[in-house]
Amino acid sequence: MTPSKFVFKNLIRRRGRFVFTLLGIMIGMASFVTFMALGGSLKSQIERESAALGANLVVTPKGSCAYEQVSILTGEQLPTNITKDEVAAIRSIDGITAIPYLAERSAINNRPVSVMGILPEETRSFKNWQLAQGDYFPNDTADGAVLGWVLAEQFGLLPGAEVRIRGNQIKVLGVLEETGGKDDLTVFLSLPQAQRIYEQKELVSYVAVRVDRLEEVELYANKIKDKVSLGVVSDKQMRSSVLSIVGTVNITLQLIAAVAILAAAFGIVNTMMTATYERKREIGILQAMGATRSLIFRLFLFESGVYGLLGGIGGVLLGGLVAVFAMPLISQNAATSFVKGSQSSLDPVMFAGAILFSTLVAIVAGLYPAIKASKLSPVEAISYE
Repeated sequence: MTPSKFVFKNLIRRRGRFVFTLLGIMIGMASFVTFMALGGSLKSQIERESAALGANLVVTPKGSCAYEQVSILTGEQLPTNITKDEVAAIRSIDGITAIPYLAERSAINNRPVSVMGILPEETRSFKNWQLAQGDYFPNDTADGAVLGWVLAEQFGLLPGAEVRIRGNQIKVLGVLEETGGKDDLTVFLSLPQAQRIYEQKELVSYVAVRVDRLEEVELYANKIKDKVSLGVVSDKQMRSSVLSIVGTVNITLQLIAAVAILAAAFGIVNTMMTATYERKREIGILQAMGATRSLIFRLFLFESGVYGLLGGIGGVLLGGLVAVFAMPLISQNAATSFVKGSQSSLDPVMFAGAILFSTLVAIVAGLYPAIKASKLSPVEAISYE
């Protein structure tokens, strides 16, 4: 009998134990894959959203915390404390381009969506938007809505359709080309229309600022602070603050996944130790037939590795399915938006790495039982009842 046949025969000898041990590994690895997929590549996600904002400086209400900086990148609703006069003062500074935004929330078909009040022509130039369908705002005070590409696809909205925003039926003028960021999931209104609908007369949430000379970003930040009593943060500072907050999500998910994998590893140790005691007589017969200690060690190690390989494959498939179905159900808020947007982390490299990791963990877990089995003396093993 070849070593592989011998191992597989022993694996299925106790079918119930084999199934439950395998399920333990599968569930542990499914947790690992699911949490890693949901955590996604948070850093690259944040970098992409920061770049899409197109600003070197962001002016926020005085005393704004890092949580609100997360909200800026994710399109969440924000306090509206910046006045028209403060915006005018910022825009009066030479050498900068300042674009105000009113960030609000609404719902379409009972699903939350971001609503952004903008200065249409200036914002389009600032972000270099291209139109995929329909028309853009004819002027900066026009009524109507322009939708992000993904949002329009999700709700089947075409130019000429209507969306209901805070009790107001608003005609869809056009749909933007896909940007790859939060703009794809946003309803854009002209700033005067948004202020009227949300009863925020002459108020905005934040101001995005692009400077003419990047080497003088700090100088421009100080100029803005001299003009208005508001918070000013650079794009680098904002990325750092957001990463420090959102990064805790990824760390938490990794720790939970590590606990699940550790539990699965102890399950393998328990199964292999039980197999060692149950098969003492079999080990003695093998030794009597000329099997070396190294061969017995390899057989038991191979057996635990097979548990890891099969459990890893099953866990990857199960975890991938759970992640795909779970992502759309995650509540959209500033703490989870980056997790929700990280579907791109479901890639074959991660899956292959998870299977390899599962196999290695199982092999490590099987080391002690394999050593115990290989150290049994032939007399002790063959006389075991």
